[in-house]
Amino acid sequence: MQILPSRIDPISWIETLAVHAPHRAWLETDDGRVITYQMLGLAVKQRAAQLVRAGIMPGDRVAAQLEKSPEAVILYFSCLAIGAIYMPLNTGYTDAEIAYFVHDAEPAMFVGEGDRPTPGQTHTLADLDSVRAGAAADHVPFAPDMVAAMLYTSGTTGRPKGAMLTRANLASNAAALAKAWAITADDVLIHALPIFHVHGLFIAINSITAAGGTMLFRSRFDPADVIAQMPRATLLMGVPTFYTRLLDRPELGREATKAMRLFISGSAPLLPDTHRAFKARTGHAILERYGMTETGINSSNPYRGVRIAGTVGPPLPGVDVRVTDPDQGGPLPAETIGMIEVRGPNIFAGYWRNPEKTAAEFREGRWFITGDLGKIDAAGYVHIIGRGKDLIITGGYNVYPKEVETEIDALVGVEESAVIGVPHADFGEAVVAVVVAQTGAVLDPAAMLATLRTCLAAYKLPKAIHIVDALPRNTMGKVQKTALREVYAR
Repeated sequence: MQILPSRIDPISWIETLAVHAPHRAWLETDDGRVITYQMLGLAVKQRAAQLVRAGIMPGDRVAAQLEKSPEAVILYFSCLAIGAIYMPLNTGYTDAEIAYFVHDAEPAMFVGEGDRPTPGQTHTLADLDSVRAGAAADHVPFAPDMVAAMLYTSGTTGRPKGAMLTRANLASNAAALAKAWAITADDVLIHALPIFHVHGLFIAINSITAAGGTMLFRSRFDPADVIAQMPRATLLMGVPTFYTRLLDRPELGREATKAMRLFISGSAPLLPDTHRAFKARTGHAILERYGMTETGINSSNPYRGVRIAGTVGPPLPGVDVRVTDPDQGGPLPAETIGMIEVRGPNIFAGYWRNPEKTAAEFREGRWFITGDLGKIDAAGYVHIIGRGKDLIITGGYNVYPKEVETEIDALVGVEESAVIGVPHADFGEAVVAVVVAQTGAVLDPAAMLATLRTCLAAYKLPKAIHIVDALPRNTMGKVQKTALREVYAR
């Protein structure tokens, strides 16, 4: 059974299901606590009323650095209910990183954990619970092009930028995925992803909620626990690391996965060897898809049809994907490598307070330049070849070299650095730093890492630091990162 509401707005999903399927489980926690759709609807109204009483207005940013919990997801939906902009922040961000985001976004409220020092107008969820909200009001529908969420994403230069996602972006992508992956109210999703980025919060939670399904909400990914939940579930959405670690478990096999309908992978390239090994062990071909913070999901291997390892499938219905000449911008024929560009209802509104960067990332006709190099084969499947931008995806998280290089270059004794991604069997890619010391300086990689831990989230830290005499450069003086990858990928 599928219940997709006629109104394409995230809050309409909850309102529809609270009435038509009030006792169906929306979410079950590790410890067996169940939240029904009726309970979800009431909790969202109550939290929304508390936010209004606390002074939050439509268009205000609400920043949240929260551990994974149902209450954190309810806060997200509550912001949508009153037209506020939800701004999830990685729980691994340091105080210095948080200070930048708060300065740039100027949130009206920062919601954090009680034992973590946070800046500005800070609240905990318990603080909000104590607000006397009065009667919970029904939500007022907002315009589809109103910004609903803002997530920070970096570039190869400069500081992170806030990507603004509209209500229509979120709702249209969720509805498209529910249809493409045949998600219905009968589905049970094992949710073991973090909820501070697009994959765990929007792709997973939005699509299963739009369809009226149920989540087994795990506080973290534990391969033994995920396998133990499979007899009760039908779906798993994960990053490649999930699948490599599941393959390490001897109990993974056809019997363990016989109740499962679909395994989905994204946020980083899935190695073809992992795809083949998983199918051999379980009989299931992992479905790989392609998305970005700015776009949600753009393409997906088919639910019914051939899932080709090493590709990310055809574009989703309603989404256009083309490959263009990176320099001239003109469309290229099939099987030709170039810059991947996308357009559709899923494409973000732009970067927060950065019209110049927004304009630079779009071509005429609202084609968004992804920065990814790839091709489209004769069958219409998209292949990701590499990244024009030097983005590193490690364990499903984006790491932008310039941000890490800036911190390394500030260390005592460092002349310059280059940060690259190299293939890693578990994480997809590993962050590696190649560093040149100042004349006469002696650098200790272990000491450098100790200092970097104070200013960078753990997933951004280099897994290796190599000290060299000089970085390879071309005739224009640009560091040749391709040459570095060839050396350190061995």
